[in-house]
Amino acid sequence: MNLFITIVSWLSLTLGGIFCIVGAIGLLRMPDFYTRMHAASVIETLGAGLILLGLMLQAGLTLVTVKLFMLGVMILFVSPTATHALARAAMVRGLKPLLAVEEKTPSKP
Repeated sequence: MNLFITIVSWLSLTLGGIFCIVGAIGLLRMPDFYTRMHAASVIETLGAGLILLGLMLQAGLTLVTVKLFMLGVMILFVSPTATHALARAAMVRGLKPLLAVEEKTPSKP
């Protein structure tokens, strides 16, 4: 059982790290503010959540696990709220999202 928990923990830590790296690459490569903000929210919710899960499995049933769980719950509720508030503030401020260029081809030949 101990080996199983260790494997699941390291798998969770690895996947969380991969999500963080992919999100960081997304922050650099995305074209506008809104898509970059989406990449940042993926890092925070999925990446950090999986890393916290792996750390909780490594800690066992201790006070550290309770603290990590509380941190995870806080991230789960605060991150989407902050992202929404940031997007709303950008829209109110007048920042337009980058939309795809429409092609001027007729729909009927």
